[in-house]
Amino acid sequence: MKWMARAAALLLGSALLLGAPAPLLARQAEPAVKPALAPPVPLLWKATGPKGAELYLLGSFHLLRADDYPLSADVDKAFDASNRLLFELAPEEMNSPALAAQMAQAALRRDGRLLRDELDADTWRRLQEYAAANGLPIDRLAGLKPWFVGLTISLGQMARQGLDAQAGLDRHLMARAATAGKPTQGLESAAAQIAMLDGMNADEQRQLLREALDQVDKGDEQGRRLHDAWRRGDDVTLWRDMAAQMKRDYPALYRRINTERNDAWLAPLQERLQAGPGATLVVVGALHLLGNDGVVEKLRARGYKIERICSACAPAAKTRGGKP
Repeated sequence: MKWMARAAALLLGSALLLGAPAPLLARQAEPAVKPALAPPVPLLWKATGPKGAELYLLGSFHLLRADDYPLSADVDKAFDASNRLLFELAPEEMNSPALAAQMAQAALRRDGRLLRDELDADTWRRLQEYAAANGLPIDRLAGLKPWFVGLTISLGQMARQGLDAQAGLDRHLMARAATAGKPTQGLESAAAQIAMLDGMNADEQRQLLREALDQVDKGDEQGRRLHDAWRRGDDVTLWRDMAAQMKRDYPALYRRINTERNDAWLAPLQERLQAGPGATLVVVGALHLLGNDGVVEKLRARGYKIERICSACAPAAKTRGGKP
């Protein structure tokens, strides 16, 4: 089972979710009225520095439903205990009107070729069928790069399930921080995230688009599995069925959009941990926290005390500390 499109969306979703031009997104289905659910089990860890500084590391899902709220008491306590919050992108960039223009510029082809010239006949046929079924003029797609079209389809399918970028955990906690008057910062820039997407090679881009179309054909069972695993706080399934497969099948892409970014974040995170008493809540895509390449294990390897914060977890899951 291939998870490239889903993993890429979860690892590099912030810029795309808010920057994709609305006419290209699939129409959202009206969410069904559902009974109240228990709060999601959080992917939440605490790292403690030598002088008492604390980092709460929370794994985000970039699109959520209204019934994914309220959050667990564990997350509320971490938020209340924190003096500041760190996100992949600073809220001012996430909310900037310029982000859509940046995405649109990066997605445009400038090589004199059309999208059809880059795809095999079967993929082009399936894309035409998708566009017709979703009311998208195919000529709107012709001048775009495959990575943009593929991720847009993938995210559009998630939107059809009622998952909404405006309800994503990042945006929810950004709004809470603004209301509470807590300072916020970003770990990287929107330009860096867009460059990461645009840096996919031609084979990676075509494969991402093909897998996005495969998800449409299968009714997006994979997207439901991903969201369900996140709700359960199931770090093992997320790692085994997504991140590990992406690392095996697309090692260069995995390294570029996951490992290298995690490494770049370590310096500012360790700076917080070396400070005096005080806590910071760090909210990043869930896959960035998992496995030996994840931020949790990288901080543990540098000698910081790490514990999973999860009142709903079994004792064995807590002591595992997020190391699948």
